[in-house]
Formats: sequence, structure tokens, C-alpha cells
Amino acid sequence: MTSKAFDVTTVRDEVFATLRLTQTENGAFSGTWAGNGPLLEKRSPIDGSLLGMVRQPSENDYEAAVEAASRAFEAWRLLPAPKRGDVVRRIGDRLRAAKSSLGKLVTLEAGKIVAEGEGEVQEMIDICDFANGLSRQLYGLTIASERPQHRMFEQWHPLGVVGVISAFNFPVAVWSWNAMVAAVTGNVVLWKPSEKTPFTAIACTKIAAEVCEQAGVDPAIFSLVCGDRQIGEWMAGDRRIPLISATGSTRMGRQVAQSLAARLSKSLLELGGNNAIIVTPSADLRLVQRAVLFGAIGTAGQRCTTTRRLIVHRSILDEVIQTLSTAYRQVRIGNPLDPTTLMGPLIDQAAVDGMENTIQRAKAAGATVLTGGNRLPAANYPSGFYVEPTIIQAEPHWQVVQEETFAPILYVLAYENLQEAIAIHNSVPQGLASAIFSNDIRETETFLSAVGSDCGIANVNIGTSGAEIGGAFGGEKDTGGGRESGSDSWKAYMRRQTVTINYSPDLPLAQGIRFE
Repeated sequence: MTSKAFDVTTVRDEVFATLRLTQTENGAFSGTWAGNGPLLEKRSPIDGSLLGMVRQPSENDYEAAVEAASRAFEAWRLLPAPKRGDVVRRIGDRLRAAKSSLGKLVTLEAGKIVAEGEGEVQEMIDICDFANGLSRQLYGLTIASERPQHRMFEQWHPLGVVGVISAFNFPVAVWSWNAMVAAVTGNVVLWKPSEKTPFTAIACTKIAAEVCEQAGVDPAIFSLVCGDRQIGEWMAGDRRIPLISATGSTRMGRQVAQSLAARLSKSLLELGGNNAIIVTPSADLRLVQRAVLFGAIGTAGQRCTTTRRLIVHRSILDEVIQTLSTAYRQVRIGNPLDPTTLMGPLIDQAAVDGMENTIQRAKAAGATVLTGGNRLPAANYPSGFYVEPTIIQAEPHWQVVQEETFAPILYVLAYENLQEAIAIHNSVPQGLASAIFSNDIRETETFLSAVGSDCGIANVNIGTSGAEIGGAFGGEKDTGGGRESGSDSWKAYMRRQTVTINYSPDLPLAQGIRFE
């Protein structure tokens, strides 16, 4: 493999050509996603080189996009659900064919290693398969009526235009979780991706649009408004959008929720995580090491499910610290296009500054940095966004430990008994993913019980990161309470309607009321 295989500009040109992403003379990307607003510049976190520019939509462009999506909904909702599922199936087939190129595009934009970039595209393929099957399983309930010769049941109808606001760390997968399920349930989608990852959004929208055109349906079923936070604010205040699914920080989620509450509309929030693994004396420490390495270092610690706290029994604390510290020092950091790399860069300078500030705050509180914690030299890591993964021995009640820092920082916390470990685990404001490593069934069942983990995801002998699409994904408390992807998450994109049919010649009232 030549060095050109890892060169950002070379790979960009190959990927853009394969995905047919074309630029205009002024360097901005053209197509139905383009607007008349200011230019948005995107540089790769790998080496700081310019990937390209996108012209953002003006307010008039935004209005046109919402109107186009609304018109598309009028016809799309009347198409039988299995027919909608077939369109989604075709999108999945196109994603399969483009998996390698899209995976590299994720790497170029978000800095993920290639294996993670392709894994994210695989998530899109998987959710297309899931949603296609779901299109034949949108069940309602039949309910026994207390009145004679009455039939009562519930049915589900689509909401309309579903707004999706996604984050940079999963630039395509989160959109697909929402968009494919929303589409088979009869909705159309208006997507506002992170301004840090515009090209993956353009590529996916282009694929969806081409499939829609070939299937004879309106491409505006999958619409894109690509720009900064102003667009998200327009969406949150827009009564034509009855549901906003927003993924990002808790701060952002609160702002979206307040806007939606003011207009009594629905929100689906996937926000911050401060995920922990409890390690008991009976745990298989080989599994612990592998789970922590992927959970804490994967995506350079920039996953919402990243392992941020390791709660270890004091009897094995030294052994766990020594094993992990040795493993951390062997992590290969570098160009994520190189398949031998395990950890790429942070997304931008603000992320690096945030990590350094957090480490200084932890030290000021009395923490001990066990390994890592340094920014890597720009001479060898040209973008300046490369850092060492860090292990810090801390105390669970410190404010810095209670907060989410989107970086590869792992806090090691000690405990004496399982009750204390669970209390430490549940003491943070966030409630997304959790895990316990134990071979004691009493410990694992306690962790999974009502007095155990307070998170939306609870795992036994696997880490906090790497959820499958078949289960509902989401968390409690400051994580927002939303559920996406599998199980019965499709209900979030629909409105429930209870129906009662009287086929008798009389008009009996409920509760035996007589009104004569």
C-alpha cells in the first residue's frame, strides 16, 4: 500500500469522483442541497487540508425545502407501507455498493479510523434492512369494548415532516436510524447535519434522491438543509415540523426541547453520555481490557456511548490500572486512513482545548494522571488535533467527573461493595449506556434490576459502546429520554389513534351512563 493511499487530497479526489460529488467554479458544491447563503468551509481533522466548501441555505432556501418536503408527504403517506419499504431497501442496496467510498468519506470528515467509518455505513445498511421488514409489521392493537356490538382498536398514522438534527461523531448512521424508520412509517425527513460533516450528508442525500427518482417518488422525501446552528433554530421553531429528532449535547437538547415545548410539538432527544463500567472481583480482566480500549478510545473518545468512568473494586484496582496503562501506551495514534491506526484525531481545535482544560481541572481537584494527557506534536501530526488517550485516577463526586468531555479521558474510580459501585454509577446527570463485568449472577442481576443501572442501555460482560440496531437506542435523565433505531421505536414517528365502531342499532354509553 503506497503512501498515496493515506494522502487526504488523493483519497478525497477518488471518493468525490466515485460518489459523483461535483463542485462549481467558485469551489462550492452544487445540487439540490445547495443554497444562496454564506459559504461553509470544511477541512479534514486528519491534516487540516481543505476538503471543499458548501453554500448554506438562506431563509428563503429553507422555506423552499420545507415546502417541498411537505408536498412530498402528501403523496408518500398514501403509498402502501411495503412499497415505502421497497424504496428503503433500494437505498440499502446502493449503500452496500458505496460502502468503501462512504466509509472513507466518514474518515476524511470526522477523523474516524477506516474500520469505524465502514462500520457506520454498515449501520445504515442494517437499518435499511430492518426498516424494510418493519414496513410489513406496523401493528395496532384490538381492544375489548365494554359496550355490546362495538369494536375498539388503535391505529397509527404518520406525523408529516420529521426534522433530524445530527452530530459530527456519527455523521450518517444517526440520520439513517431516523430517516429509514420515519420513511417506512409514511413520513418525510428534513435533515440538518452537523456543519462539521457536510459532505457525508450530501453523499447520502444524493444516493437517496437518485433511488427515489428511479422508483418514481419525490426525492424531497429525503431533504437536506446543510449549514450552521441557525438552521436548527429555524427547524425547532417551525410548526410545520411536528417532530424534531436531535442528537448532540445536553445544552443543545435543552434549547430544542424548550422551542418544541412552546409550540406543544414532539421531541426525540439523544444527548450526552457519561458512561461507566463496573468491574467486580470475579470479572474476566481480559474482556475488561478489550472492552475499555474500544469503549474509551474508539472514535477518539467522541462517541455518546464512550466509556468515561471505570468503577473498579479496590482488591483488583492496581492490577486493572497496570494492565490498562500498558495497553494505552501501545495504542497506535495517527492517520485514520492507515488501517494499522487505532485512534485518529479529535474533530477540531475546540475539542483539543476542551480536553486540555478538563485535564487541568482534574489535576486541580487532586487527580492523578496515570498515563497520557498530552497533545501530540504538530510536526508529526499536522492538523494539531491529535492527543494521547488518558487515564486519570479520580473521585466520583468531583464536578469534572460528573461532566461529559468529548475526548479520550477515562476516570478510574474505586469502590468497596456493589451497592456503593451502583451508587457511584448512577450519581451522574447522564443516563445513556452502562456495563458490568462480573461472573457472579447475583451481581449481574442486581445491576439489571430496578435498584441497578439507571441508564437506557445496560450490558453484562460487554462494553458501553457498539449498540446493535435491533434494540431501542437511547437514555434517561440528561440524555433526553428518546429512543431510536430498533424495537418499537417506530412509534415515535407516528400518531396513535384510538377507534371505536358501533355496529349495533343502539347507542350505549361507556361506564353505564344513561342520558335519556
